[in-house]
Amino acid sequence: MSFSNVNLDELQYIDDDGNNKSKRDEVKTPLRNARRKSVTSPPRMLKPPGEDESGSNSPANSITSINSLASLLREKMQMLPATLRKKKTTDYKTRIFVALLFITIVVLIFCAYFLYHQKVLQKAYFQKIKFNKIKRIMKIYNNEGAEIIRARLGTTINYDKALPCLPIDEKHDGSICSEWMGHARLYMQHHQFNSEVKCYNFQWISLKDSMAPTDCFELSQPNDHWYGGGQTAESAWPLENGNHDFAPFITGRVDKHEYGNVLKRYFLSSKGVAIIVDDQTPLYVSVAGVNTKELCLKAQYDDFAYVNRLMKTAQLNYSICTSSDMMKLHSNLVENALWDGLKREDMNVVNSLLTEPLWEITSSSKSELTEETISNYTDNVVNVLSFLKLGHVLINEFWQKNVGDFEVDSERFPGLEEVIEIMHRRGFRIVFSIQPFISTESFNFYEAVKKRLLVSERFSDRRIPALTRYKSSQSAGVLDVTNDRTIPWLVNKLKSVLAKYKFDAYYLDLGTAYNMPHYYQCEKPLINPDQYKTFFINSLQSGVSLFGVNSAVERPKPPTFVSLPQFESSWEGLRRVIPTILTYGLLGYPFLIPGAVGGDVEAPETLFYANYSSELLPDKELYIRWLQLATFLPVIRYTHLPSTFGDDSVLDMAKTLTSLRESKVTPLLKKYAKTSLDTGLPLIRPLWMLDYNDTACHVVADEFSIGDDLIVAPVLYSGAREREIYLPAGVWKDGIAGSLRKGSRWIHDYKVEQEQVAYFERMPDNTRF
Repeated sequence: MSFSNVNLDELQYIDDDGNNKSKRDEVKTPLRNARRKSVTSPPRMLKPPGEDESGSNSPANSITSINSLASLLREKMQMLPATLRKKKTTDYKTRIFVALLFITIVVLIFCAYFLYHQKVLQKAYFQKIKFNKIKRIMKIYNNEGAEIIRARLGTTINYDKALPCLPIDEKHDGSICSEWMGHARLYMQHHQFNSEVKCYNFQWISLKDSMAPTDCFELSQPNDHWYGGGQTAESAWPLENGNHDFAPFITGRVDKHEYGNVLKRYFLSSKGVAIIVDDQTPLYVSVAGVNTKELCLKAQYDDFAYVNRLMKTAQLNYSICTSSDMMKLHSNLVENALWDGLKREDMNVVNSLLTEPLWEITSSSKSELTEETISNYTDNVVNVLSFLKLGHVLINEFWQKNVGDFEVDSERFPGLEEVIEIMHRRGFRIVFSIQPFISTESFNFYEAVKKRLLVSERFSDRRIPALTRYKSSQSAGVLDVTNDRTIPWLVNKLKSVLAKYKFDAYYLDLGTAYNMPHYYQCEKPLINPDQYKTFFINSLQSGVSLFGVNSAVERPKPPTFVSLPQFESSWEGLRRVIPTILTYGLLGYPFLIPGAVGGDVEAPETLFYANYSSELLPDKELYIRWLQLATFLPVIRYTHLPSTFGDDSVLDMAKTLTSLRESKVTPLLKKYAKTSLDTGLPLIRPLWMLDYNDTACHVVADEFSIGDDLIVAPVLYSGAREREIYLPAGVWKDGIAGSLRKGSRWIHDYKVEQEQVAYFERMPDNTRF
């Protein structure tokens, strides 16, 4: 742009006096020097003589200068508070930021420390175990990485610091050893059971007498159910439905103790986990918890169940085995090859029990059991119940004058030889019940004491026998089967009776662990009172024929059957039958004798006297429903005959059920008896053995199957005429209606009249509707 083209009149500005000026005016007015607006005073000039120093000609004292300085100071003063406020606010925010940063760093350090202990201390062992030594939380994972069991180990240890074991305490067998100083030592080891099953062994050794090693396993995980151990007071199926405090894991009566007459240290989970406890562990077990139910194992010596200390301090020794599914795991762990040593005649005995009834002649006193009683009972079976096969007749211990005589009471049975011969001709087999107890009133008691054949009293002279009570015997000694002289002495007497009366077998009534004298002492120390049963059964089986036993902790060799416990004659007693027989089958006892039809133990509220009989009988409806259930079980056991009710409806029901058993049930029982001898799997099975992937099958406690082919759903409640039924996968034929039904579903409000029992036959999978 050229200055020559600029119009000076248009260029306006304001002079120092505040007047508008133009460039043209500026040209006409002579120029003056501009004042310097500065706080610095100009140099002082020499004044003419007589001139006042404060003259108005001084630049420093000019009005413009003073105004400018005041404006500058006022401006600075106004800016100062804002500057201070800005500085103060910035400093406050900085401090907050620094504080938050510091807190964040502390939290991160704490989290890192916590995670270090959680991740580093929770080490992985054997690839599938994670174990936190401080909290002692253990988790085991399957091959897919899913958690299948969680446990709290060493719950009684009040000490957190775990250290590696000293070299002197290492086993050098591949196990990992950790020690909680002065409290306990833990060994963990892994071994491959076979190509399908891997196992982890855990062994706790207490380092002081007061320490009872205890491990607890969670039972409350989703879709996880547990089975095994034995019959409990609640007859719980699955196991987590029960609840009881620590009790010694020995046989007893569930109305007085926590466990029934058959036990095995074996627990199985639906997630494919099994816990197997070593026989030498002084084992206490509990199932307890409110929000989280736990199965707890504890090793503890006491003054009865585990009085004989095999180790200086208590040791808890068990294995956890895993597989891809529960059925595969159980099939690998259960004892199989039961054929070993089985003779042809033994198999005939098994088949006879599966196909023929067991008639148990009982009486409340010795005087009631006579030759006439036996003859009348068997005559009634032959004449009135001719539609039934004859089977076995079981005579209780009252065939002796006193328990332990091992001789027939000749006063009450003067012609027993002839009676037995007649019964044989009719087709009966006769079984005598014996016990390991010798009454102090028996003539054999003196001989047994003299020869020291009895269990002795602890803390006393070994010649003094320990006494106990059992059934009708108020005072009796117990044969010491650990004494090498005892079994030959007993077998000799039993063979003499057998040779004279020519009956068929013995039934061994052992009682439970609690029937041993409290201060018992055998010649050879027992691990626990239940080991007595195993000694006795194994020793006696080689000498005489054993038809059955009423209690066991190890499976006797076939053809010996094991009895279920006695059930109260009530609806509650009836509901206990299925969970108990399912549990015993899972524990490896395929050949079982259920309780008597109608119940074994009198329950006054459900018993009555018939007008035509002096016999105390169960409620008729209860008896019918019990008979319907028993029709599908391995053995039908009678004490009360159907004819004693004097009611044609009961007798007709017995006829109908007998025909049903012969056509549908017996062939299956004989088929699966052979399968059981090969595989160890039970004849009577829970529904999950048909489909272990079906979670609904895991909780059904009032149905069962015979092998894989027949499902039974009996009515178990008084007055009920309908019930809920679940069918596993497959096609099933309704035994009442004859129609076909698809599985994997519930049948609601299924109608079952009093004369009917619900059962379903498996059909081929390609069956069309």
